[in-house]
Amino acid sequence: MYNANLPKKTVKLVFAHHSCGSNWLADDNGKLGIALAKNNYYVSDTNYGWGPEKIGDQTDIGHWWSWFRGEKSKVYMDALYTENEKHGDDDYCRLSEIPPGENEVILFKSCYPNSNLKGSPSDPIPPISENPLRGLPSRSEHHTVSNAMGIYIDLLEYFKTRQDKLFITVTAPPVMNIQWSENTRLFNNWLVYEWLKDYPYKNVAVYDLYNVLTSNGGSPQINDLGLESGNHHYFKDGTIRHIIGEKCDTNKYPVGEKDNHPDAAGNLKATGEFIDILNIFYNEWLSSKMS
Repeated sequence: MYNANLPKKTVKLVFAHHSCGSNWLADDNGKLGIALAKNNYYVSDTNYGWGPEKIGDQTDIGHWWSWFRGEKSKVYMDALYTENEKHGDDDYCRLSEIPPGENEVILFKSCYPNSNLKGSPSDPIPPISENPLRGLPSRSEHHTVSNAMGIYIDLLEYFKTRQDKLFITVTAPPVMNIQWSENTRLFNNWLVYEWLKDYPYKNVAVYDLYNVLTSNGGSPQINDLGLESGNHHYFKDGTIRHIIGEKCDTNKYPVGEKDNHPDAAGNLKATGEFIDILNIFYNEWLSSKMS
């Protein structure tokens, strides 16, 4: 039985992101900051220019290897765990009182260019020592399905050493271009269904923002929050549901014809579907720590 109740004590959460994350948090856009505050999370974040050596500039899939597994990982992680400030482009609400201690929940999300995964799904996943995507941006020729899978597989080696933290990867928003959309759908389904299949701990989870943003309520300005049809990742009737009811692998909430940033309608849908699942992830992790 899943427990979607908000935490009994205030929980410190840090969100590593760029512009899409800022819009999602913003009070005048996705209102995620408001929802997190109402659910007893004290939120801080990172953005461009943040951290040691401005590691906050680097949030692509290949970059997460640098954050969590590279030679300067401890430096970056120490800064992330102790971060207490806002760094988003837009303002967001958060609780007024800072709880003691480090951030317990770490959300990390790549931006929409990461939804252009090249290569073939049949390409073998390279061992991490031979993975050319390590530390590289999404514009790299090595930004492929198999290399991305290899990066995420290796991240688990770090996560299992920090069971005192809850790591939640939020999938990158979709783009309008269909060129690599099937690859990206396959990759995100792999994250949801396969990546953690043999991982024995409760301190890692996936939220599929990509899927949530691939259906709308008839236009980019109208979302399908609460509808049975469409594509969703939410908690309902005691079950976490990952629904692909509409065969669409592209962004259904673009800000404009040439702008892949999700608009407010899409971000509000994501907020509405994410909060209960976040609480479930947190409660399951907390229970595992106490058992």
